[in-house]
Amino acid sequence: MTAVILPKGKCGLSRGITRYMVAMAISDILVLIFHVLLSKIVAYYFPSSFLSQTAICTSYAYLRIVSLGCSVWLTVTFTFDRFINICCQKLRLRFCTEKTAVVVIMSTCVLSCLKYSPFHFMYEPSIVIDNVEWGCQAKTIFFISAGWVAFSWICTLSVSLLPFFLILLLNGLTVRHVLAASRVRKTLKGLGSGQNRSDSEMENRQKSIVLLFSFSITYILLWLTETVTFICTRIAISALDQNPTSPAYIANEVGLFLMHLSSCMNTCIYGLTQSKFRNEVKNAINYLITRVTKLIK
Repeated sequence: MTAVILPKGKCGLSRGITRYMVAMAISDILVLIFHVLLSKIVAYYFPSSFLSQTAICTSYAYLRIVSLGCSVWLTVTFTFDRFINICCQKLRLRFCTEKTAVVVIMSTCVLSCLKYSPFHFMYEPSIVIDNVEWGCQAKTIFFISAGWVAFSWICTLSVSLLPFFLILLLNGLTVRHVLAASRVRKTLKGLGSGQNRSDSEMENRQKSIVLLFSFSITYILLWLTETVTFICTRIAISALDQNPTSPAYIANEVGLFLMHLSSCMNTCIYGLTQSKFRNEVKNAINYLITRVTKLIK
């Protein structure tokens, strides 16, 4: 619904923001498809389907990490765009445009595809039946080769710690700028002396701060468990215990669940907080109900 509603331009968002919002919504859908639908649900309930063939299994394992990388880094680039728009008045006219948004989105997706291309070569078939390769498991060299271990760390850190740092930094600088500008505006308008006049500009900035804090805290909470679990298992344990009752296994599964849940939060935070977007969602739902009612009658 987000990808359909926003391009219509009825939500009061600029074309650049709309491009980012639609790209994030599509990448989040891909994360849910490849990480949840195919990897968790279909693979669990239909273990002998054609998706279990090695060639297909390897392909969607690659698409899992690519979709996740795109989802995370599109969020980072959108945060950077908002930082430029609010804090860098000289750059906003040149950078915060629809053309720049398209270039950044396309570059992010292409770089993600190239960065994770070695995943095509890290798997081997689990079993061969009648000359047909089934399943895909990581090659032994993936766990002992210094190059593969370094590649694994780079991939994980690039979708966890580095985005953490960048989002916190950019949102922190943005909030500091908004607070400083609000204090200056209060002084200039004579609001510092206790007068209680409304200021629409300050109210909009306060909403921006709430929005930024909501996004930062949500992103950190939903990714923190998975990041800490990965670091602990690699440094302290060196391998994840596959016993379903072990604390490390439970923590890893909870972390994956929260990480997948984060794919639903960007649209909720940036979209549902907009009253015009909510109205468009209501209109779309009412339209669907009306059409279904007519078809039933």
